[in-house]
Amino acid sequence: MIDFRYHIVSLISVFLALAVGIALGAGPLKETIGDTLTGQVEQLRGEKDALRAELDTTTGALQDAETYIDAAGPQLLDGSLTDRRVAVIALGEVDESTRTAIDERLAESGASVTAHVTLTETWADPDARTFRQALVGQLLTYLDPVPADDAGVEEELASALVQALVTSDPSNPDVLSDDASVLLQLLSSSESDSPLVTVADQVTVPADAIVVLGVPFEQPAEGATPTAVPDESFAAQLAVLSAAQELSSGAVLADGPRGEGSLTDAVLADQDLASTLTTVSGTEVVTGQVNVPLALAGRIAGTNGHYGFGENETPLPAAVELPPVDRSPRVPEGVGETAGTEG
Repeated sequence: MIDFRYHIVSLISVFLALAVGIALGAGPLKETIGDTLTGQVEQLRGEKDALRAELDTTTGALQDAETYIDAAGPQLLDGSLTDRRVAVIALGEVDESTRTAIDERLAESGASVTAHVTLTETWADPDARTFRQALVGQLLTYLDPVPADDAGVEEELASALVQALVTSDPSNPDVLSDDASVLLQLLSSSESDSPLVTVADQVTVPADAIVVLGVPFEQPAEGATPTAVPDESFAAQLAVLSAAQELSSGAVLADGPRGEGSLTDAVLADQDLASTLTTVSGTEVVTGQVNVPLALAGRIAGTNGHYGFGENETPLPAAVELPPVDRSPRVPEGVGETAGTEG
């Protein structure tokens, strides 16, 4: 058993060690310790200055590279989408600067933007599923082609949206068909408390191709558990992208950074989707923005790919030359022959 004398001896030993340390620090070791600490501080200061200079050099080089790509963009894009009409569908709220930059790149490629449509939260809200099912009953009347019998609500809504943007009048390919106008009105009706989409301006011209803007996701803080994107939301977003590819001359996903929660990662994780859909990641920076029209041109030409600097991606789409656009009215078979005979 430890007695009181043991505690006394322990305390005396501690105080003696402390006294010896103070004496040595203030005496013979004072200069040595001071010099050592001063040297370490100077070394750390020098390393910090070197790292700051290296960072400044790297930042400057990156800015120069971005400036070069920005300046070279018009030459890279010139003529890649001549006379093509492109509708832009945002899968949710997207940074306006990114949307504007992609519009500008499309214009540099020779394309014109026919519509800006944004999906609202109602598009994938589980609590609004009954509302969406009821609306689909009205939409199906105006769809041609009609989705397969086993298609879900997400696929039917996606088909309706894309057809509303790309279907032209059979006798005049420069205007939307009456059915397409009705579809867009039903999807964006201001009379509803929860419209499925918002439309920036009146849409009157049908699109040839579609750019789908991915919704940026928040990167989790270091050490935090990533928040999973609801399956309903992913399914609804993928349905729009798939319908855009199936029902137009070509479609491309213009997405933000890669990572868990990005639609690009969801596409690349599914072999079937990856083999049929085209994606561009990193569209918040100039490289991704320039890639969007190039990837869309490749998709129209029949080339599928995934472009960016992440895993399973290619930095730059291959150059393609598209044939001139043919916008001849769709005349039913036999009509021309009959007219010629009667004349």
